[in-house]
Amino acid sequence: QVQLVESGGGLVQAGGSLRLTCAASGRTSSIHAVGWFRQAPGKVREFIAAITWRGGSTYYADSVKGRFTISRDNAKNTVYLQMNSLKPEDTAVYYCAVQEVGGGKYNYWGRGTQVTVST
Repeated sequence: QVQLVESGGGLVQAGGSLRLTCAASGRTSSIHAVGWFRQAPGKVREFIAAITWRGGSTYYADSVKGRFTISRDNAKNTVYLQMNSLKPEDTAVYYCAVQEVGGGKYNYWGRGTQVTVST
């Protein structure tokens, strides 16, 4: 199994920045990709960004492209989400999740970290 812990959330003004961290532990050798998702109150969870563990290929939702950057540090088993030019509509609980090698779904999830963007 893989355990995930998110951190770095908080309250920021519109236009500000935050960097979220996702620390992975356990069977990290099974990781194919790590993704970030978010869920706002009353809304469905949405995909934000993902990065492949070995090759470092990145993918972004259109809503965050150009503002958010996903990166990884394999030596630290950590994935980051740099969020710039934050908007009030970015307010949500942010989760990281792992897609295993050979698997199609994100099987492991962290507990999330709250991001609140004020006007």
